[in-house]
Amino acid sequence: MRIILFSNQTYDRDSFLAANHGHGFELHFQQAQLREDTVALAMGFEVVCPFVNDDLSRPVLEHLAAGGTRLIALRSAGYNHVDLAAAQALGLAVVRVPAYSPHAVAEHGVGLVLALCRHLHRAYNRTREGDFSLHGLTGFDLHGRTVGIIGSGQIGEVFARIMSGFGCHILAYDPYPNRAIEALGGRFVELDELLAQSDIISLHCPLNDATRHLINAASLERMKRGAMLINTGRGALVDTPALIEALKSGQLGYLGLDVYEEEADIFFADRSDQPLQDDVLARLLTFPNVIITAHQAFLTREALAGIAQTTLANIAAWRAGNPVNLVKN
Repeated sequence: MRIILFSNQTYDRDSFLAANHGHGFELHFQQAQLREDTVALAMGFEVVCPFVNDDLSRPVLEHLAAGGTRLIALRSAGYNHVDLAAAQALGLAVVRVPAYSPHAVAEHGVGLVLALCRHLHRAYNRTREGDFSLHGLTGFDLHGRTVGIIGSGQIGEVFARIMSGFGCHILAYDPYPNRAIEALGGRFVELDELLAQSDIISLHCPLNDATRHLINAASLERMKRGAMLINTGRGALVDTPALIEALKSGQLGYLGLDVYEEEADIFFADRSDQPLQDDVLARLLTFPNVIITAHQAFLTREALAGIAQTTLANIAAWRAGNPVNLVKN
């Protein structure tokens, strides 16, 4: 069976080749993103394996179906970038990787918290330039702080477990509460209470109509003044221009992002020799209390292996007529 992987990076190739030993699929790695102007590359491939920023809108799916594709094997948990109604109408099955190492994403979120609260990014740059002064680097203890977790799935649970280990008080909001967080001493509350009471807020919820721009000008205003916001979920959970105003006023004290709403044409490539064309992102990067990483929270050896193994197992199960991890409209 011939499979094409779009948005391929070296680490994808390595992990999928290793996982393929037990399957023997014919894997083709394509560095280009899947879009309407690149979809012709998938002609004749029964299985297409896209990543989070690939375009799976109706026009692209129509081209894929016409070219012989029958399965969209997402190598991600999220599927908000797929037009599921169009896929169903075209007879395209869609499978995903529902979980692949919640520790990878949760630990990256904690890393952002630690870097921000102790100004590690500023200290690192300062000492490299021979400046060993400490002015402006005063941080705060995590012990005793209140951490609000929006989304209590596997990643949110791991994040809660780590932060409770620091001695933090845990609040959580989720329409479908994960009671394991309560076993850690956490408490489920309504969103407004979480926003008002939390010193640190971390987003771990899926992106859908109910959560798009969940963090906006109004919700930022309801937060504690000077609070920290962490987003390792999906970029569009946050109304990014509203963050700039909150940072300028001091309402938002710290910001850590691993995802960005308009990241599709920016992240996963070296653009250091080009002017940054995104004015919103450029403005965010000027704030000393902001850290942005380029969607790397998933990037651990363990997570990559899990993604590859689950993706190929999904394809094998579909080929055998027993599909698993199907995404339905």
